[in-house]
Amino acid sequence: MRRTGSSMLGRTGEVMLAATLLLASEAKAQTSGDGISNLLGNIFSGQKPGTPAQPQAAPGPGAAPPWSGEDGASGHPLMTASAIREAAANFGNCVAAMWPDAARRHISQASFQRFTAGLEPDLRIMDLMDSQPEFTKAIWDYLDILVNDNRLAKGREILARYKPQFDAVEKAYGVDRYIVASIWGIESNYSTMMGDRSVLNSTATLACIGRRQKYFRDEFLSALEILHRGDLRPEQLRGSWAGAFGPTQFMPTAFKRYAVDADGDGRRDVVDNPHDLIASTANNLKKDGWQTGATWGYEVVLPAGFNFMLADRAKAMTIAQWRQLGLTRAGGKPFPNPADKAYLLAPAGAEGPGFLMLQNFRVIMRYNPAEAYALAIGHFADRLRGGAPFVQPWPRQERVLSRAERLELQQLLARRGFYQGTPDGQLGGRTREALRGFQASIGAPADGFASSDVLERLRGR
Repeated sequence: MRRTGSSMLGRTGEVMLAATLLLASEAKAQTSGDGISNLLGNIFSGQKPGTPAQPQAAPGPGAAPPWSGEDGASGHPLMTASAIREAAANFGNCVAAMWPDAARRHISQASFQRFTAGLEPDLRIMDLMDSQPEFTKAIWDYLDILVNDNRLAKGREILARYKPQFDAVEKAYGVDRYIVASIWGIESNYSTMMGDRSVLNSTATLACIGRRQKYFRDEFLSALEILHRGDLRPEQLRGSWAGAFGPTQFMPTAFKRYAVDADGDGRRDVVDNPHDLIASTANNLKKDGWQTGATWGYEVVLPAGFNFMLADRAKAMTIAQWRQLGLTRAGGKPFPNPADKAYLLAPAGAEGPGFLMLQNFRVIMRYNPAEAYALAIGHFADRLRGGAPFVQPWPRQERVLSRAERLELQQLLARRGFYQGTPDGQLGGRTREALRGFQASIGAPADGFASSDVLERLRGR
C-alpha cells in the first residue's frame, strides 16, 4: 500500500526496528521501508521562485522545527545542503515543468493551475527522508505498543459498527475482515492518527528535491489525478511526509491501482467513507495474492539444537516437512493443512518464539515489507478474532544495541570476512546472514540475532 513508506519503514528481515518506525505505526509517521513521520510544517512562507532557501530561525514553543540545513545522512549527491537549496530555489519551475505529463494523464490545465497554486517546498522532509535514528525498539516492545487492549477494544467496536460493510467486502473479495480491521487499527489507530501534511505539497517537494525524484514525480502526478477526478478534496488528501494518506495509508499510485467505489456514489473515498475504505484495502490484499480462508502463519516451538540456518524466507517447506524436523505448534494445537508451504521466522533468535509464515504473511509484507509490521498485523487480527496472546516468552532481558554498536558489529563482521556491504547501522538481511556465518564459526546457534553477547564475542576475537 505505502510502497514508499514501505521502503522507508523497514528492511525485510530486520529483527530490530528503529524508534521512528514505532512512531510511524503509531502516528503514521515507509517503508517501506524502509520511518515516516508527520511531525512538522513547511519552512517557507511565501518563498518566491529563484530565492535561495535558507533554514529559518528556531521556532517558538509548540511550532514545527525547520529543515536542519545540513547534508543528508545518506551521502547522496542530491541530498547535500547545497543541492537541496539549489533545487528548492527552482521548485516553482520544476512544478510548472510537469504540466505536459499532467496533460497526458488527462488532467485539465484549470485543475493543474488550481491544485499547484501556492505549493511550496517543505524542506524538513529532507531531514526525515535521510534520518538515521540512534535508538531502536525490540520487536516485543513494538508488538506490545501496537497490539494492546485499548486498540483491540476500538477494533471490536469498528467491526460491530461496520458489520454490513465488512460482510459485503468479505463476500466480494474473500479477504478476512479481521486482517482489514487490523491494518486500519495499526496504520492509523482507527482514523485518529493519519498525518496532517498536504500530500500534494509533500509529493511535489520530493518530486523536485532530493534523491527519489523520479519515484515521487509519479506520486505527485497521481495525487493530481485523484483531485482532478474528484475522488477526494484537497483537505482530505493529507497524510505522512512521504504522501501516504487515509486510515489505511494509501500512496497515490496505490490508490489508483486498488481504490474502489464500493457504495456506487461515483467517488472512491478511502478517507471518510468506511465502505470504500474497507473494500479498497481488501482489494489491495486480494490483488497482492490473498488466499481466501487461509491464515497468515503459526507460532511454533523449535526443538533443542535446531539448525537456525533454515530460518530463511528462501527456504520454504511444507508444514509436514517442518514437523519432521521437530517443530510443533505452540499450545499443542494441530496444524490444519500439513501440505501448506511456509518459511520459518525467528525474529528474536534462539531465545524467542518461532513462526511458520504462509502465503498470506507474504501478502501482508507486500503491503509493508517489514516482518515486525506483518507479524503485528497477523497477531492483531487473531486477537480481534478472539485468539490468545503468543504462548512463548520473548527474551526481554536482551539489551537493544545502539546505532553505534550496530555499526561496530557490522564493521567487526566485515573485518572477519562475514559482512560484504557498507556498514550503515541497519540490521537487515545481509547483516543477519553475516551474523549467522560468524555464529556458526564459533559453534553458537546461528540465529542471526544481534545481541549484546554476540557483539562482545566479536570484540573478543
